Amino acid sequence: MSVSRAALPLSGQTALVTGVSRRRGIGFAVARAFARLGASVFIHHYGPHDEDQPWGADDLSGVVGEVEAELTEGAVLGEKSADLQDTGQIQSLIDAAHALTGSLDILVCNHAKSGGDGSILDMTPEALDAFWTTNTRSTLLLTRAFALLKADAPTEAARPGDRVRTDQGPKFTKPTGRVFWMTSGQGHGPMRGEVAYATSKAALAGVTATVAAELLELGIVLNTVNPGPVDTGYLSPDATDRSLDGIQELLARQPFGRFGRPNDPANLISWLATDDGAWIVGQVLTSDGGFYLG
Repeated sequence: MSVSRAALPLSGQTALVTGVSRRRGIGFAVARAFARLGASVFIHHYGPHDEDQPWGADDLSGVVGEVEAELTEGAVLGEKSADLQDTGQIQSLIDAAHALTGSLDILVCNHAKSGGDGSILDMTPEALDAFWTTNTRSTLLLTRAFALLKADAPTEAARPGDRVRTDQGPKFTKPTGRVFWMTSGQGHGPMRGEVAYATSKAALAGVTATVAAELLELGIVLNTVNPGPVDTGYLSPDATDRSLDGIQELLARQPFGRFGRPNDPANLISWLATDDGAWIVGQVLTSDGGFYLG
């Protein structure tokens, strides 16, 4: 029995999802959600980062296999390891994802550096640079490389106030591509002991409107998602390096009595990637089950 286009709204599209290295992670949930909706999926991972974390690295063959198991008929899977602190690996990742099917339609910048942070009193140039290069710089450069697949490079650098497109040609009837950035809860309250991380994510949230406006002239839709507190292992007693004192009292004040699950932001991102989500543009969206209201 054939599956209807409505049931597979991402059929024929190819998505690159970064930071898919753990089955407890948001990237893994996003990749599986895209696969279930009909997309071909290219996943990026970087195991050495997880090996240094309290939760440890996952079995990458298992990660790849479980995403592959969700693919629908005709869709394919690709994967590549890359250290996105190294700018030389960014274009090669985009190229590999594009080569999977000959097109690239969706980019989800889910990768992030964790660990080695601290308070403002602990900050060093090295700590700030490490979070900036991993979380912010690489996201901007991945987005640039993705956008250049959709349009020719400008002949000269833009000046303040310049538009990316200078022609007055026809507008787009539907998006030519989708980009998703991930931010955090730094705009809702303090993130003590995470100054470098919060800074790197605040930069992405702060520049969302600017980059979204420029990408929209190419038909590309950008939105940034704050998934809220999602337990990807860092809130579990068996895989955390932080104090969990008061966690149960905190949960008792929440409307749904739990932290987020990876599927929660994945459901939002996968819906935004469909035609039904095309009218949402340039937003910083929080998916937290009312956590910040509790």
